[in-house]
Amino acid sequence: MLAALLYGQEDLRLEQVADPTPAIGEVVIQVGAATTCGTDLKVWRCGGHAKMLKPPTLFGHEAAGTIVAVGAGVSNWRVGDRVVANNSAPCMKCFFCQRQEYSLCPNLTWNNGTFAEYLKIPAPIVQHNLLRLPEELPFALAAMTEPLACVLHGVARSHIKPKDKVVILGDGAIGLMFVAALADTVEVLLWGGSDQRLEIGQKLGAAQTFNYHQIPDIPGVVKELTQGWGADVVIEATGVPSVWETAIACARPGATVNLFGGCPRDTTITVNTEQLHYSELTLKGVFHNTPEYVRSALSMIASRKLPLELLISEKQPLKDLEQVFHDMKARQVIKVAMVCSQD
Repeated sequence: MLAALLYGQEDLRLEQVADPTPAIGEVVIQVGAATTCGTDLKVWRCGGHAKMLKPPTLFGHEAAGTIVAVGAGVSNWRVGDRVVANNSAPCMKCFFCQRQEYSLCPNLTWNNGTFAEYLKIPAPIVQHNLLRLPEELPFALAAMTEPLACVLHGVARSHIKPKDKVVILGDGAIGLMFVAALADTVEVLLWGGSDQRLEIGQKLGAAQTFNYHQIPDIPGVVKELTQGWGADVVIEATGVPSVWETAIACARPGATVNLFGGCPRDTTITVNTEQLHYSELTLKGVFHNTPEYVRSALSMIASRKLPLELLISEKQPLKDLEQVFHDMKARQVIKVAMVCSQD
């Protein structure tokens, strides 16, 4: 089969590799669509990821497709089933899993390789995070289950109350998904660097949008809009350390700051201890998702209540994957649905 392999920093190669064969408890899907994401972009630019993969390796982690092979011991799945597979599954046995803190499981089973014609799904994911798709749901939309599950996990950890003013920093796919998930219940103020993406944010329900290139004093404007206090909740969705500090500066006393965007390894930020202490701030790092939110995300996507198709800038064949990543680096596209199968 044709598959993308990451060999190092911006070194992505399409190669012919052996078709996968399912072992006990596994299934193989023909990839109907694999969507790109900001994590893929960071991994491509850095040449690896501390937790999820080490090159050389199959690449990509958001996909939906059709089961084409079933391993021994799999009884509840059949060839022809339309499915979406999360890119991980917790062990269900460790200290954290016993406390239902599944995203902290040190034994997470990771799965990469969605940018390929076929994808093997490990047994723990088949058991805990493989979900059946409604017949009418397009593969490209279903493939966004994983990132939306991460966003819903982030929402749940952010202490958001109805009518809160929520600042979202970042107009990438994750920031825009936060807008879509929150806009019905709170007032969302979205900051980003692209007028085109901010327009999409408005369509997804943002109450106000701001381009930081034109209005660089983000904390000052947030305080002007909140009677001088700051936002009730701030969600950082860029993964830039300086923006983490900006997020904290935007928060009112008693606020929750969700530091959601993953920063480069070994980076640090500076926190004003007086502000943290006397303003009783809650600073939260939130990582990944859990089986509960994977199911909630697919249900939300299948309902078609959120126009997440706005996040898919285009569809491209697998052969154009490298160019797609250059386009993502230049911020010319948000998410691209890679059509991996030749059928």
